[in-house]
Amino acid sequence: MAMDREQVLRTAAALLARKSTATMDEVARAAGIGRATLHRHFAGRDALVRALEAYGIREFEAALDRARLDEGGAGDALRRLVAEMENVAELLAFLVTENQLFEGDQVNEGWARLDARVSALFRRGQEQGEFRIDLSPVWLTEALYGLLGSCAWAVMDGRVAKNDFQYMIAELLLGGARRSVEK
Repeated sequence: MAMDREQVLRTAAALLARKSTATMDEVARAAGIGRATLHRHFAGRDALVRALEAYGIREFEAALDRARLDEGGAGDALRRLVAEMENVAELLAFLVTENQLFEGDQVNEGWARLDARVSALFRRGQEQGEFRIDLSPVWLTEALYGLLGSCAWAVMDGRVAKNDFQYMIAELLLGGARRSVEK
C-alpha cells in the first residue's frame, strides 16, 4: 500500500496539535501505517516536525493568499485572515511551540516571509489610522499568532465553542488594536 505523504502530514499535525508529546509509533498508528513505513519517509521526530513546518508554511501562505490582505480595510482583511487560518490554527499552535525548542536564533525563511506579510497588514492599518500606532506591527503579529494558538487549544479542550473561534479572536485583537479617537 502506497503512503500518501500529505495525508500522513495532516494526520500527524492533528495528533501532535492535540498531543505534542506523541511518539512516532502513535503517529504511525494514527496514520494507519507501520512505524517502519513512517521512518522510511521521516527519519525521526525532527524530520517529521521539519516536514510539518514546511507543510504548515504552505498552508499558512495559502490562507494569506485567500484572505486577500490588500483588499478593503485592514480590520476586514484581518477578519478574513482569521477565518482562513481557522483550519490550520492547531498546526500553527503546535509549530510555534515546537520551533522554540529547536530553532534558536535561526529563523526559518518561510516564517520570516509569513511574518512580513502579516506585519504589513498591521502596518497598513496603522498608516490608514485604523489601528493603534503605539503597538508595533511585529507585536500585533505575535499577538495574532498567540490568539490563534490559544483559541485552537481552547476549542480542542472543549472550553470554547468551535463556532466562536473567528469572533473571539477578531474581537479581542481588534478591540485592543483599534485606535481610539479621543474627544
